[in-house]
Amino acid sequence: MQVGMIGLGRMGSNMAQRLARQGHEVIVFDQDQIAMNSVSDLAISTSHSLENLVDQLGMPRPIFLMLPSGSPTEAVINTLHSLLSPGDIIVDGGNANYKDSIRRYNYLAENDLNFLDVGISGGIWGLTEGYSLMVGGDKITFEQVEPLFKALAPSPTTGYKYIGKTGSGHFVKMIHNAVEYGMMQAYAEGFELLEAKSEFELDLQGIAETWRFGSVVRSWLLDLTSNALIEDPNLQEIAAYVEDSGEGRWAVQESVDLAIPAPILTLSLFERFRSRQSNPFGHRLLAALRKQFGGHAVRRRE
Repeated sequence: MQVGMIGLGRMGSNMAQRLARQGHEVIVFDQDQIAMNSVSDLAISTSHSLENLVDQLGMPRPIFLMLPSGSPTEAVINTLHSLLSPGDIIVDGGNANYKDSIRRYNYLAENDLNFLDVGISGGIWGLTEGYSLMVGGDKITFEQVEPLFKALAPSPTTGYKYIGKTGSGHFVKMIHNAVEYGMMQAYAEGFELLEAKSEFELDLQGIAETWRFGSVVRSWLLDLTSNALIEDPNLQEIAAYVEDSGEGRWAVQESVDLAIPAPILTLSLFERFRSRQSNPFGHRLLAALRKQFGGHAVRRRE
């Protein structure tokens, strides 16, 4: 099957390679020429512009977007809106807000263009292991490009699913990422407790490796924990600064809108915020209050 792909970040590049390896004709475009050069010898065709990409594809044209959420995705969709023909399909595989996906579906439908919102998980390992794909949109459109999802998934029968109406794919991925935050936070806190018990001189990587087999807390994230501790047993080369992609924030806001308590997901997001602060004001105020009401000593900044 012929497919265009726009966006050659690490994940987009890996997805293009996986599709090509499984016999699909992939034509890619990225504004970064270095990214384009990186796939030019991988049985993947390149194009020099969005217009050129569209011209190279046979109708109906399926085009996969693997772009950062927000303005980059918005700009490309606006351009494609005038370049594509009725029946063509835009597949957004980025981490978009599901509300934006619903709006984009309606916008593209004005020109009889089809749109699928696809939540994708798998990270840098997807090239070899396959991706988990959560697809929202019209089912008939999903069925038109289902061979692409089968090729990207771990197998033709596992790891991908038509979720339902437009927006549902990105909504499910949003919740998926929030759950991921919570799981990562649980591992982080557990291993911090283990590391603090210095009297036992615990082998953290060995414990992670033990837990990977037979334990009820085994998971791929635990596999990656073990890998990280092999590379840097004390994590001395890594700063305690944790970014977030935005989807955790959206999920927490959704819990407020739905009045569904999600304390673990919320706290795991807040922990990421706290990790970026050096000597936070709130903690200094706590120390000052203890001194005010109890005369407790405070530590002075050096």
